[in-house]
Amino acid sequence: MQRRTLVRMLACAGMAAAAASAQARAEEALFPNKAPLRIVVGYPPGGATDRVARIVADKLQARMGSPVIVENKPGAGGRLSAQQVKNLPASQPTLLLANPAAMVVAPLVFADSGYDPEKDFRPVSEVNRYEFGLAVASAVPVKQLSHLFAWLKANPQQANFGVPATGSLPHFFALMLGEAAKVPVEVVGYKGSGPLLTDLMGGQVPIAVDTLDTQIAQHEAGKLRVLATSGEKRSPMAPGIPTLRELGVDLVGTGWNTLFAPQSMAPVTVQRLSQLVQEVMKDADTQQKFAASNLMPVVSSAEETARMLRAYRAQWAPVVQRSGFKP
Repeated sequence: MQRRTLVRMLACAGMAAAAASAQARAEEALFPNKAPLRIVVGYPPGGATDRVARIVADKLQARMGSPVIVENKPGAGGRLSAQQVKNLPASQPTLLLANPAAMVVAPLVFADSGYDPEKDFRPVSEVNRYEFGLAVASAVPVKQLSHLFAWLKANPQQANFGVPATGSLPHFFALMLGEAAKVPVEVVGYKGSGPLLTDLMGGQVPIAVDTLDTQIAQHEAGKLRVLATSGEKRSPMAPGIPTLRELGVDLVGTGWNTLFAPQSMAPVTVQRLSQLVQEVMKDADTQQKFAASNLMPVVSSAEETARMLRAYRAQWAPVVQRSGFKP
C-alpha cells in the first residue's frame, strides 16, 4: 500500500516537472534570445500606473520563470514612452503600459504626437479600470454637488478646477462639469496627482477632478471632500459617495491602464502574452493586491481589449474635439 502511494506521488511529481518544463520551453520560445521582458511606464515611480505595472510584472515573472523588468520613462504626459517603444525591434521584447491620455487624447490634440496608437501598437490586455472623483477643499463651504453648483454660480471667480495633467481625461471631465453647472471653468493643470492633492488640501485650488484612488484616503481623513464619482455605479472603495448620474448629472467616465506591444512583436507572441496576463489577473493574490491599492482589476483578452479601445475612442474623440483644446 505504501509502495503504491509512493509510486503515485513520484508519478505526480514527474508529471508536474514535465508540465513545468514544457511551460518553460513554451515561454522560452516567446523570446528565443532570452532577453528579459520589459514593461515601460510613461510616468515616475510611485503613481497608480507604476503600481499596476509592478504588480503585473512580479506575477508574470513568477509565471514565466524569466525576468520581467519595469522601466519608468516619464516625460511629455506619457508620449515619450510611446515614442520610444513603437520603434523597438522584436529582439527587444517590450510592452507599454499606457492610459487614455497617451493612447486616445494625445493623438487628437497634438499636430504630431510621434506615434499612431492604432498603427504602431497591438493591444495585449486591459489590466485595470479607474474612475474619477470630484473633490473640494475642506474650506469650501459645500457638502453636496447641488451646493457646489450654487456656490460656483454665486462665486464664478472660484471656478478653478485642478487636474493632474493638462490634456488628461480629468481635464475634459472638468470642462463637462462646468457645462453641467452652467459656469465657465478655468482648468489648472498640475504635474501629477501629488502636487494637485497638496494644493487642494492646502486650499490653493478649491476644486479637483482626479482618479478616485488618489483622493479616497484624504477624503476619509477629512482633509478634503469627494462629492461625487464618475462611474456607472457607486465605487466599492467608496460606497457612501454617490455617482454624478445619481445626482442628476448625466456624465459617466472611466479610465484604464492597458498593455500594448509594438507592431514588431509577432502576433503569436502577443496572443501568448495576453493569455499569460489574463492568468495573472485572475489570480486571487493579484486581485487582493489591486484591491489593497484601491485599483479595479480587469481580465481581458487581446480581442476584447481591441473592442474596448474602439468604443472608448468613439466616446471620447467628439468630447476632446468639441472642447477645442490645444496644448
